[in-house]
Amino acid sequence: MIDFKAKLKDVPEDPGVYLMMDETGEIIYVGKAKNLKNRLRSYFVNLATRAAKVMAMLEHVADFRYIICASEVDALLTENNLIKKYSPRYNILLKDDKAYPFLRIDMKQDFPRIELVRKLKNDGARYFGPYMQSVNIKDIFDLIHTAFKVRECKRDLSKPSRPCLNAHLGRCLAPCSGKVTSEEYKAEIKKVIDFLRGNDREVERVLKERMLAFAEEENFEVALSYKNKLKALDKIVRKQVSALPKDFDLDIFAFESNGIISAINMLVVRGGKLVGGDNFVADAADDDIASYIYQYYKNNAPLCDEIVTDGVEDMRSLEQAVCALCSHTVRVVEPKQGVRKQLLELAHSNAYDAMTKHGTQDERHELRTSGAVKQLKELLGLHTLPNRIEAYDISHISGTDKVASMVVFEGGEPKKSHYRKFKIKTVEGNNDFACMREVLTRRLNELATSEDESFSTVPDLLLIDGGKGQLAYAKEAQALTGRQDIEILSLAKREEEVFLGSAPTEAVILPKDSVALQLLQRVRDEAHRFAITFHRNLRSKHMSESVLRNIPGIGPKTCAKLLKAFGSAEQIKHRTPEELAAIDGISLKKAEEILKALGADSATDPSDIEAGFIDEFADPNDPDDGEE
Repeated sequence: MIDFKAKLKDVPEDPGVYLMMDETGEIIYVGKAKNLKNRLRSYFVNLATRAAKVMAMLEHVADFRYIICASEVDALLTENNLIKKYSPRYNILLKDDKAYPFLRIDMKQDFPRIELVRKLKNDGARYFGPYMQSVNIKDIFDLIHTAFKVRECKRDLSKPSRPCLNAHLGRCLAPCSGKVTSEEYKAEIKKVIDFLRGNDREVERVLKERMLAFAEEENFEVALSYKNKLKALDKIVRKQVSALPKDFDLDIFAFESNGIISAINMLVVRGGKLVGGDNFVADAADDDIASYIYQYYKNNAPLCDEIVTDGVEDMRSLEQAVCALCSHTVRVVEPKQGVRKQLLELAHSNAYDAMTKHGTQDERHELRTSGAVKQLKELLGLHTLPNRIEAYDISHISGTDKVASMVVFEGGEPKKSHYRKFKIKTVEGNNDFACMREVLTRRLNELATSEDESFSTVPDLLLIDGGKGQLAYAKEAQALTGRQDIEILSLAKREEEVFLGSAPTEAVILPKDSVALQLLQRVRDEAHRFAITFHRNLRSKHMSESVLRNIPGIGPKTCAKLLKAFGSAEQIKHRTPEELAAIDGISLKKAEEILKALGADSATDPSDIEAGFIDEFADPNDPDDGEE
């Protein structure tokens, strides 16, 4: 086994590329760094700061090597070449066929056509695009050939020929006839270019004129087709971004990850208008979006004036590398405010949505449940897969009516039939630590003797709501019962710090993007909710008992019967005398006296008000059996 810390001592502080290898020697990840030593130290020394997927990757890393580069730009280019060569499974890999459609117009031709292409060439032609999922390229073609008299055909125009039907329909200047000059035709093509650059006024004017003309002729079918074209125009090019110049072109990139899958969203602004966007979802450990951006432009040379993104370590190097791929200057910026910041936030929202909705509903569910359980084991180095997690929380008000909850998650999902509740029996006053010790001692003692299905099942992991203090008392319960074999941890709320029973003084910070942390939070919050609900219901019962016992002639047995039948004094107050008289031992007259007394109290007795509040907000689906 390689001593990574010792090997790191020999790593230089130069820019370069590093390659992670598994035990078979296969390259599983390629990365770049401005400072190789610092970057590699962040992998093997300060694990708590790494993303969940990176930490999972490190489980498979057996060795690494590096290549020193002359500059950060060279490192980016070398990284891209190595990714293409080795296709490492933990890198974001952009397939070569991920090419979007562009429109091409070659103004060097005498009579240019509008062509659909998927590759950009440095041939002097004008390119427009890319056109992504939200834009139908056929609609754009249709609008162009409806509003502008340019040719669709591929005819050889070296000698005159008979015009086609489009010329007779007024849809083409018919350069094939030899009756139009190149200058006249190119004037029409320049209108097309103006439209593709974002000026849609001319197209709108032409479509409206023709729609109204056909409507006046009562040719309503054709008029309707032009109305539909106007709707298509509105959908395609009327997404004006305020505060941006009309001739401004932007590409916006945003990266999101949940620790298992990652998503990148790209938004395209052309002519100051948001004209498209697309998402790319990958199962990768790479959180450097610069690698993806360069791969993208390697396949699709940039047509934009500016790239807007964040999370890039070296903006300048990316800018230089991208500019080398095209014939104009492209800026790379990370906005702090303004319209660019708003667009970047929109891209992040789209990326997050794509990530959370990736795959089938079953796959997403599996990611949040069993996938989170597996990730939890990997990130915390647990000896056992924590399939059954039991979580505990304490609830009381100033040390009164102290209760505890036990919730159970199996396979990452709540198992409500195994939820259990405890009333604290031995602890006096306000002492959460001692309450936790009592509850866990009682629960763990049940493992050997209980016939209850939940109490007799051995948990894989005990989760305590709290920090080091709560964990210390919980470990005392384990020692008292001889069940130190069960893994235990606590989750502190303020910084979401995890304290493991095996190392209770060292906080572990799970990546915020990890589904493992999200699972722990869900389990912890469910234990808290269940404890509070039990505590409120218990207080409601005690308040109701107090109210009923103050009514003359109501003893403990009658009080118990009433509460068993109706739940609380507040609920009894809304019953009829006949309903109360149906209970054994209560006459109709006594029922009327009870209701009168409750009605008189309800206006002034705060206990009734609180009881009503509790009943209103209690969850009727909570398990209410299994109290310990």
